[in-house]
Amino acid sequence: MKTSHWNNLLKIIDGELLPETPVAFIIDSPWLPGWHGISTLNYYSSEKLWMEANLHAEKTFPDVMFMPGFWSEFAMCTEPSAFGARMIWHEMDLPFAETLINDISQVNNIKEPNPKTDGLLPFIIQRLVNCQPEIQKAGYEIKFAIARGPLNIASFLLGSSEFMMAMMMDPDNTHKLLEKITRFTISWLEYQKETFPSIDGILILDDIVGFVGDDECSNFAAPYLKRIFSSFDARVNFFHNDAQGLVSTPYLKEMGVNLFNFSYEHSLQEIRDLAGEDITLLGNLPPRDVLAAGTPEQVYEDTKKMYRSIEDKRHILWSVGGGMPPGVSTDNIMAFIRGTRNVL
Repeated sequence: MKTSHWNNLLKIIDGELLPETPVAFIIDSPWLPGWHGISTLNYYSSEKLWMEANLHAEKTFPDVMFMPGFWSEFAMCTEPSAFGARMIWHEMDLPFAETLINDISQVNNIKEPNPKTDGLLPFIIQRLVNCQPEIQKAGYEIKFAIARGPLNIASFLLGSSEFMMAMMMDPDNTHKLLEKITRFTISWLEYQKETFPSIDGILILDDIVGFVGDDECSNFAAPYLKRIFSSFDARVNFFHNDAQGLVSTPYLKEMGVNLFNFSYEHSLQEIRDLAGEDITLLGNLPPRDVLAAGTPEQVYEDTKKMYRSIEDKRHILWSVGGGMPPGVSTDNIMAFIRGTRNVL
């Protein structure tokens, strides 16, 4: 992120109202390659093209906070690869990680990875090491350590339906799996911070939290996420869950979260009431049906409606309810920015 954007982010988290309405988007491989005009596989395999795509976005939209900024990732294969999952790659689409076990009773077959040596993680770090001089020369810093959340990783290792069943049928082995994943995740975040001391934020993405009930959230999600967000003393603890968010929202403060990206299906006021006044919200225009599929005129009008939907504009970053989806055009992003600034 730009230093000015990072400083503005801290001001917003502290409850300040900025002179100009802050716009922010989570961007990564679902959107960047297609928008930049390259294949997904080229985006992953070429440091040069990866760097060019990220700089292209930053220079095209200089007033937008792109978060986490220069995200070195291989989509959902990132963490499963460290556990030994088989990865399937596509030229124009996201890769896929196959499961490692088919029953929670096989949890002892899963070994805790070393983030310095296992899977794609060394390549993620090395890409940033190689590109850091150019990133800094362009006026940006690496500010976030990033990982998928424990339930998300568990669903890839075991399968989503199988993991949901495991929580109900075999809680002991489920906790054993989540414990392994949590220890690994903490070591992975710490390694990122160790390599890049400029990091002062943690971003955790876990949509599976949105598919569980309150009992499961309090027992299988919140305690592990709290430990993960305590990996180091970060100024920004950013949680992304753009699935059903009403269950997890009351636990945000307990987990140590101070920035929350949630589903467009929940209004800003609804999440504000559940999260409390001190959690900064990132959202919540529909990403696919409006920002990607809508006309610039529709994006503009719907963004104005979103802006007017909540009276207190503190602790808000105006965005979509989730990450930037494939197919979003430059014109629609520009319409979104106009919609947050021409609302009278």
